[in-house]
Amino acid sequence: MAANLPPYVKPLSVALDDFPRIEVVPEGCIELDGLVDDDSYQVECRELTYVTRVLAGGSPCPRKLYVLVPSSQDPIKASYGAAGFPCVVFVQGSAWRKQHLYAHFADHVRLCSHGFVVVCVQYRESDLAPFPAQMQDAKSAVRFVRARAKELHVDPMRVALWGDSSGAHTALLAAFTAGMATQGVEAEGRLIDLDTPDYGEQSAEVSCVVDWYGPTVLELMNAVPSSQDHNGPESPEGRVLGGVFVREHLGLAAAASPLSYIPPVGERALPPVLIMHGGCDQLVSFDQSVRLYEALRAAGQDVTFYKLPDAHHGSAGFRCTGALDVVENYLREHLT
Repeated sequence: MAANLPPYVKPLSVALDDFPRIEVVPEGCIELDGLVDDDSYQVECRELTYVTRVLAGGSPCPRKLYVLVPSSQDPIKASYGAAGFPCVVFVQGSAWRKQHLYAHFADHVRLCSHGFVVVCVQYRESDLAPFPAQMQDAKSAVRFVRARAKELHVDPMRVALWGDSSGAHTALLAAFTAGMATQGVEAEGRLIDLDTPDYGEQSAEVSCVVDWYGPTVLELMNAVPSSQDHNGPESPEGRVLGGVFVREHLGLAAAASPLSYIPPVGERALPPVLIMHGGCDQLVSFDQSVRLYEALRAAGQDVTFYKLPDAHHGSAGFRCTGALDVVENYLREHLT
C-alpha cells in the first residue's frame, strides 16, 4: 500500500509570506480573492476568583471575574509594551440579583479589540447579602486587578469603572467612596462598612466611571411612572436593602444613594462621570440620572450627560456603534 502513496514532502521552513500558494481551483469552487486583512476580534478570556466571602450562615462564597485581554497574536498588544493596557472594570446589572456576566460580552470584546483590558465582576447578589456587599465586592475587584496588574497586562494607573442598571449604581458607589478608605457610615442605628480589607495595599480609586441608566435615589424610584414596584420588600430595591419597605427606611436608602457621597464644593474631587440614560426607560426613570447629574454639577464635579430619547431600559440603542463610541472615546480620554 505504501508504494501507492505520493512522495513524502518535508515540512517547509519558510516565512509565512513565502509559503507557496496552491493555484488549483476545482470546478464549481468560488474564489474570494484579495481578502488578506484579518479584521476579526482577537481576545483571550480568563476566569478568576478574586475573593471568597463568608456568608451570614458561615458558608464560603467565592466571587469570580472574567478578564478579556487583547490576544498575544494581535499587533495592538505590542504597541503597549510593558506598561500594560488601560483597564475597564465592568459591573453587570441584574436588579442586584444573580448576574448574567456575559450579557455585554460582545461589547466587551469590541472594546478589548480596541486596546483595553475588560474585567467583568461578579458581586454578591442581594439573595446572598444586602447592601453594601455589592459595593464592597466592586472595590475589592478593582484592587485585585491592581494587585495582579502585570499578570493581567493592566496598567494599574489607568483603571475605570463601568456599570449598567444596578451595576451602574454599584459602580458609582464604589467610585465615590473609594477615597474614604474603610470608613463606615451610620444608618438607622448601625454602622455600614463601606469597604473590606482585601488587597488593602492597593487603591480602589479609578480614573473615571461610566453610568448606564443606574438607580441613584432608591426612595424616589416610584415618584415617577415605572413598570414595576420599587418600594416593597420583594422589589429589587427592597431586597438589596435587606428585605424592607424602602420608604420606611430612608436612612438606609440614603446610605445606598450615590448622591450621599458627593462632597461639598471644593472638598474632594470625585472621578469624572459619564451618564447615559434612555428617555423611555420603563424600569429606572430618566429622572434618576437627572438627579445625579444636577447634584454633581452643583458640587462642581466633572460630569457629562447623554440622553438617548427613545431608548428603553438596556435596549439596543445602547448597543449601537454610536453609543459605544461615546463610551470608548470617553474612556480613552480619561485613561491616557
